[in-house]
Order: sequence, then structure tokens, then C-alpha cells
Amino acid sequence: MSHVKAGGSSKNIHNNAGRRLGVKRFGGQSVRTGEVLVRQTGSSKIAGPGTFISRDYTIHAAVDGVVQFSKVRKGHFTGKTVPRTQVSVQ
Repeated sequence: MSHVKAGGSSKNIHNNAGRRLGVKRFGGQSVRTGEVLVRQTGSSKIAGPGTFISRDYTIHAAVDGVVQFSKVRKGHFTGKTVPRTQVSVQ
């Protein structure tokens, strides 16, 4: 027989803090250069004119202006198109 005692279960180990993702500046709001517009995992929203995307997929304002959200269809390598929300600053 095994000589290792039962380990039991640990129930309280998954209590980490939330990642605070989501839209930070909404459509129609004025923004300054460098402000965070959207924090996200993966590119569910894509960067449009007047914005840039950082390596953790956060979308920032590249210019001063007003935030706009629009629906676009983005093409994949296979030819399939999928709907995406495009964030732009004008």
C-alpha cells in the first residue's frame, strides 16, 4: 500500500483580484493623447484611425479628439469575415 497520506482539498486558492478590463472611455467623450480607451484580452475590439494598440491589446488614443465606436467586418486569412468593433479618435 501507499505510504502517502491523503492531501485533502484546498478550496480557497482561487481568490485573485479581477483584471479591471473593459471600455474606459465611451463614444462621444473627449480624450487626450495616450489615454486608455479599452482594456481587453485579445483583440475583440480593433484599433482604428487615431488610436494604437499595445502589446497586451490595450487600445490607447494616439491624438487628442473624440472617441467613436463603429461596427466593421474584419477579414481572416481564410477569407472568412467576422464582425468587430472599431475604436477611433477624430
